[in-house]
Amino acid sequence: MRHCLIVANQTLTTDTLSDAVRQRIAAEPHEFHLVAPATPLQDQPDGPSAYANLGPSTADRAYALACQRLEHALEHLRGLGATVDGEVGDPDALEAVRTALGHLPADEIIVSTLPGGLSQWLRRDLPARLRKATGLPVTHLAADRHTVRA
Repeated sequence: MRHCLIVANQTLTTDTLSDAVRQRIAAEPHEFHLVAPATPLQDQPDGPSAYANLGPSTADRAYALACQRLEHALEHLRGLGATVDGEVGDPDALEAVRTALGHLPADEIIVSTLPGGLSQWLRRDLPARLRKATGLPVTHLAADRHTVRA
């Protein structure tokens, strides 16, 4: 059984990510773990300290939105036949993945992002940073600009 960690937020239920999950299930048995960083919508610098000055309502809204997206994604992927669980993570996606890897195994990480011009994670080179920090294979999926749902 392979273990795949997926890190995504706004792209949790895109066709791009759904197709990748379907392909992995068809190839061999997989268990998936979703990590949805509680990233505020406004553009903030990377890292947990960047959120220290945000009011609790901003951080609370980011957490609530990530929870909502995660629950919807879990239901959606289970409907595709995936064995999947998940968690809301630190606003810093790299830290969220490190935390998740501290309590579960993974053979691969999938990073699902917004399209190139829109993705803060790509501006911060998250896929390469995850490869370097974890030593795991990292697959980057960019959602189609027209299929991203809130």
